[in-house]
Amino acid sequence: MSAPATVAPAPEKNRIRRLIITIVIISVGLHVLAGIVAGVLIIARYLTSPPAEFKVVKDLRIPAQQREHSMNMAALDSMAPKPSFSDKIQSLRPTAMALPDLPKVPMDQMLPLDPSAIVSDQVSSMIGTAGMGGGGQGGGAGMGGTGTSMSFLGVQTNAKRVLILYDIASSVVSSAARAGYPMDRIREETKKLLAGVGVNTRFGLGQFARNYAYFQNELLPASDPNRAKASEWLDTWFAGDAGTMKRNTPNMVTGSPGFIEVLRAAFRMQPDVIFVISDAAFERGTGAENARIPWPELADSLRDLQKTMPEPVKIHFIAVGARPENEREIRRIISTQGGGGRFRELK
Repeated sequence: MSAPATVAPAPEKNRIRRLIITIVIISVGLHVLAGIVAGVLIIARYLTSPPAEFKVVKDLRIPAQQREHSMNMAALDSMAPKPSFSDKIQSLRPTAMALPDLPKVPMDQMLPLDPSAIVSDQVSSMIGTAGMGGGGQGGGAGMGGTGTSMSFLGVQTNAKRVLILYDIASSVVSSAARAGYPMDRIREETKKLLAGVGVNTRFGLGQFARNYAYFQNELLPASDPNRAKASEWLDTWFAGDAGTMKRNTPNMVTGSPGFIEVLRAAFRMQPDVIFVISDAAFERGTGAENARIPWPELADSLRDLQKTMPEPVKIHFIAVGARPENEREIRRIISTQGGGGRFRELK
C-alpha cells in the first residue's frame, strides 16, 4: 500500500503567488516608465531648437579672364603720369635750323579783350540777373551790357532769347498813332532795346498782317554786326508805316497763313520771351472771308505750343487800339497760357 501525497502548505502557495504578481507588476511598471521616458525624449527633441552647426563651405571664385585683366592693367598704366623733361633747348648763337613762320591771323575779326566785361559776365552768372533795366516810359534796355534784364515799351522782363512780333495791319498803325506811339517810335524803341542788351542775349524780329515775315528764321546773338543788320532791316523792310509788306520782303510767307501759323513759327525759334504788339483782332487766314480766330482755338493752340517747350514762354502782350471784348479775352489767355507774361495797353 502506497504512502499518501504531501500537499504544500497554503501559506507557501500564497507567498509564491504574491512574488509572481509582484514581479509582473514591476516588469509592467518598468516598461511603462521606459515608454514614458522615451516619449518625453522624443517630444523634447522636436520642441527644443537644434544645436548650432558650423560648416565650412568652399568659396567658389571664378578667375578673371586674362584679356580683361590685361585691359584693366593697361588702363591703369595709362593713368600714370608720363615722364616729363624740364630741360629747355637754349642757344646763344644762330643755327642752321629755323622755326616756321606763324600763320597769319585776321586781327580785324578778333574782339578786343575787355577784363571788365569778363568780370561782369562771371558775376552775372553767379548772382543771376544783371544789368538792371534803365528804360523810361517808352522803353530802353539794361545798363550792364551783358545782363538779361530789359524793358520794352514799359514792360520790364528778363530774357536771354527774346522775340518781338509787330502787327502791321492798317488798324493797328492808325491806333498806335492815336495813342501817341506811332510805328516810327516803336521802331526806334526796338533799336534802343537791341543796343542795350548783352552779347549773351539772342534776339529776333517779325511782322505780320495777312502774311508774315521774320528778320531771320532763327534767333541771332546780339553782336554789333547783327545789331546793324537788324537796324537796317527795320529801316528797309519794317512795314509799320504802310500797313502792308513789300512784295520782295525777305523771308516772307505768303498765302494768308494766319496768326496761329505766326505763333508756330515763333515757337520753332525757341524763345523764352515774346513781345506781341497788336490790337488782338487775330484772323485765321484761311477761306475767302478770312474769318477771325475763335478765342478757345487760340487758347488751345497756345497751350499746345507751350507744351513743346522745356519751360513756358513768357508772352508780353502790348495792346494798341484793342476793343474791350478783345482786350478781355486776350487778358484771360495771357494770364492762363502766357507763361507768366504781362498785358499792357498803349494809350
